Amino acid sequence: MGEFLETYGSLLASGTVDTLVMTCAASFFAYVIGLPLGIWFAVTTPTGLRPNRAINTILGWIINIGRSIPFIILLVAIIPFTRLIVGTSLGVPGAVVPLTVAAAPFVARVVEQSLAEVDSSLIEAAHSFGANNFQIITKVMLRESLPSLVRGVAITFVSLFGYTAMAGTVGAGGLGDIAIRYGYQRYMPDVMLVCIIICVVMVQVFQSAIDWLARHIDKRKH
Repeated sequence: MGEFLETYGSLLASGTVDTLVMTCAASFFAYVIGLPLGIWFAVTTPTGLRPNRAINTILGWIINIGRSIPFIILLVAIIPFTRLIVGTSLGVPGAVVPLTVAAAPFVARVVEQSLAEVDSSLIEAAHSFGANNFQIITKVMLRESLPSLVRGVAITFVSLFGYTAMAGTVGAGGLGDIAIRYGYQRYMPDVMLVCIIICVVMVQVFQSAIDWLARHIDKRKH
C-alpha cells in the first residue's frame, strides 16, 4: 500500500482536485445560466405568473434539445465553441465549457419542476397583499421551493461528476482520465479500483451533506 501511494499518490491527488474543480465550476456556471432560464420557463407556463405560450414553447424546445444530446457527442461537437471561449479544448478549462452547456438545460428543468411544486394558495395570498411578480418569485416561489432546489444541486453535482469521466476520454484530466489511461489502457486494475473508491466516497459525502442541508432548511419537517 505504501509503495502504491508513493507511486500514484500525487497523481490521484491531482486527479481528485481536477475532478472537483471541473464539477464545482461547471455546477456554478450551470446554475448561473439554468436558474434564470428555469424561472423564466416556470413563470411563462399557462398557469404561471406571466403566461406566454410562444416564449414558453421556445424555452421548452431549448431545454429539451439541450437535454437530449448525449454528453460524449456534445463534448466533441462544441470543441470549436470551447476553444473560442477558453482558448483550448483540453484540460480542466476545456472540460468546464461542455460540462456547463450539458448541465444548464438540466438545471433549468429541475428549477422549473421545483417552482411548480409551490402551493398556488401562497402565490394568491402574496398577490392579495400587493406583491409584484418579482417579489413573488424571490420571496415566495424560490423561498418555498428552496429544499427541492438544494436537492437539485446534489443531482446536478453527481451527474456532472459522472460526465467528468467521459470528458477524460478527450484529455480533460481528472479521475476519469486516470482510470482510462492507467486502469484500462495499461491494464492496472488497482489504479482503476482506487479511482472508483475515491469517486464513490466523494459522491456519498456530497450527497449526505446536501441531504442534511435540505432537511435543515425544510420548514415542513420542523
